[in-house]
Formats: sequence, structure tokens, C-alpha cells
Amino acid sequence: MERVNVLHRAASRVGALDVGFVPQAGGKDFTGIIEGSKNGSIKALYLLGADEFEAKAQIGWKCFTIYQGHHGDAGAARADVILPGAAYTEKDGIYVNTEGRVQYARKASSPPGGAREDWTILRALSEVIGQTLPYDTSHQLGVRIFEEFPHFAQQGEIAPSAWGAFGTKGKVAAGAFVNPVRNYYLTNAICRASDTMRACTQEFELAEILEAAE
Repeated sequence: MERVNVLHRAASRVGALDVGFVPQAGGKDFTGIIEGSKNGSIKALYLLGADEFEAKAQIGWKCFTIYQGHHGDAGAARADVILPGAAYTEKDGIYVNTEGRVQYARKASSPPGGAREDWTILRALSEVIGQTLPYDTSHQLGVRIFEEFPHFAQQGEIAPSAWGAFGTKGKVAAGAFVNPVRNYYLTNAICRASDTMRACTQEFELAEILEAAE
């Protein structure tokens, strides 16, 4: 049986697709959300670790924006309120790699200052708005996850998805394939906040310029 696997460029996108974290029927996609933030149809925008888009280039936002994440990257630059979350090294987590294999991670250190693990921020917010989520500990949250998505309990295993209709028909571009990654070494908020990574990147860019000049 032939299988298809799309190589995604955004961290956690495979896991998000596994739990159905996609635009609902009749809802807005990314482009629609950006437009809605400008034309006033969206009154409030919640950015959950949303750093991999050109937030500073989005001129004319009219909505109230909340950013939850770490390292104060692109999304935080346009936020009215910032809720400091924990980096992946500062929290236990369940991850899904590009193959679809479930991986577990344990935190190496605690979040600094007032930062909190993401699920605890959402749990506290749910109580404030009167829609309290039904778990108070990470264990309870894990049980809920495994009940709704049993394959997340199978560490290292791949759970193939059922084949179904997807996408729409379109024309095939005649141009050559282009690498969408402009700088591999600065593809996440942690690397972009690192002086060491920026210095290394400058060395790589200089080497490429010198090589091209020869």
C-alpha cells in the first residue's frame, strides 16, 4: 500500500493535525484571521506560541491581541497582553515528529520568573471566563489526552491516518522548486533569541558570500 507523508515546516504541526486542530467548517483560515484582524470582524486574537509568521509586517491590526509563549518573538511584538509560557526545556510534553511517531520529553529546568507551563495558563483562564476545564494536574490532563487520542499513549509508534479526500484541484506551477527556508539556523524563537546562533549564522552567510565571489 502506498503512503503519503508531508514534511511540515512548523514545530508541533503534525501533533496539531492529529488532534484535529484545524479551521472548522465555515471558520477562518490563517489568511482569513489576518484579514479579520485588520477589517474589524475579529475583535480579539489569541496567539498561542505563534511566532513563525511576519507579525511586524501586518500593518493595521484593529483587534485586541494576546500572546502566550516564550522568548518574546514575532507574535509578542504585536501583542497588547503577554502571558509568559514555558519553553520545551521547561515542561514535560508529548510531541509528534514528522513521521508521526509519539515522543515524550521531561523538563530539564523550571520556567523562570512568572512564566508557567502552557496548560496551567489555559486552565486558569478557563476558570476566569466561567468555562473551567476539568483537570487540575498534569496527570489528569494526560489521562484526558490518552482517552481522546489513544495513539498518544503508544510511544515511538506510528498510527497511520485513514485516507480521505483533501485539498482542491489547481494548476501545477512551471517554475523550479524553491527552498522555503531562508535560514535553517534561525527557524524557531529560541534560536533567534540566541546571540551564539546569530553569530554562527553571520559566519555561514559570510562564507557563502566569499564562496560566490570566487
